[in-house]
Amino acid sequence: MITLNINKKNYNIDVDPNTPLLWVLREHINLVGTKFGCGVAQCGACVVHLNGEAVRSCVTKVSRAVGQKVVTIEGLSENENHPLQKAWIENDVSQCGYCQAGQIMSAAVLLRENKNPTEQDIDNAMAGNICRCGTYLRIRDAILLAAEMQRKEKK
Repeated sequence: MITLNINKKNYNIDVDPNTPLLWVLREHINLVGTKFGCGVAQCGACVVHLNGEAVRSCVTKVSRAVGQKVVTIEGLSENENHPLQKAWIENDVSQCGYCQAGQIMSAAVLLRENKNPTEQDIDNAMAGNICRCGTYLRIRDAILLAAEMQRKEKK
C-alpha cells in the first residue's frame, strides 16, 4: 500500500512502486486532467508538480512521490482562478486542448521562479512542452498576461 498526498488530499493505493505516477493519477485516483502524450518524457502533456518541481509523470515512478506533495492541474487552484487559467481563457489559447494542462503546470513553475519573464525566458522554459496545434504564440502571450496579473495581485 502506497500513501500519496495529491492536491492536499491523502490517498492509499495498492500499486506496484514502479508504476508511473501518471497512471496512478488517471486510473486509480481518477484525476484525468494530466494527459498521456508520448510516454518518454518528451512532450510535456503529463507535467505535474512534485514538491513544486515540474516533473514528467509518465516516467516518474509512483514510489518517488511517496511522502511528497503532488499537484495536478485539478489542484492548481481552488476555483480554476489561477492567473494562468484566467489568461489561457482570455487569450483563447486552446485548440484541441490536449497539451494545455502540461503547458499550464510548466508555466506555473516558471512564474513562481520568475515574476517578470521575458519572451525569451518563456520560450526557454516552455521548450519541452509540445503543442501539436501550434498555439505557441498564444501560450507565450497568456504567460505574459498571467505574470502581469500576478504582479497586480501582489500590490
